[in-house]
Amino acid sequence: MLIDVFYPPFKKIFSLQTFRYAACGGVNTFLDIFLFFVSYNFVLKKNDLVLPFVTISPHIAAFILGSSISLPIGFYLNRYVVFPQSGLKGHHQLQRYLLVVVMCICLNYIFLKLFVDYLGWYPTVSKIVTTFIIVVFSYTSQTFYFFKAKQ
Repeated sequence: MLIDVFYPPFKKIFSLQTFRYAACGGVNTFLDIFLFFVSYNFVLKKNDLVLPFVTISPHIAAFILGSSISLPIGFYLNRYVVFPQSGLKGHHQLQRYLLVVVMCICLNYIFLKLFVDYLGWYPTVSKIVTTFIIVVFSYTSQTFYFFKAKQ
């Protein structure tokens, strides 16, 4: 894989799989934060998203907009770049990935509400801190359960 060209300097620090996860996850995380920032500041202009039956705060709406793009990209990268040796059928991986995504969405929502609404942090800073928490959870769950190779 093309990404493996950049692995040699990190060989003593990370396994190849961890390097791939960090590289793919880093790019996807940057994309997610960038989309959040653009959605919050320029698409929503820091205003609530008013829908017919619900009003969504701008930081939660920006999270939803960014995630709608970054989550499918994340699945593709995990399935074909990070965990290609899994041996699980695609639909099983997708089911497991969607389960971790649902958990990550819930954790994102909880932490964004906590940091922005209760602690008064800036939304983009809150998104970055939340992302670091989610990355640890996501890597652990995907490595040891969701994309675990068949024994």
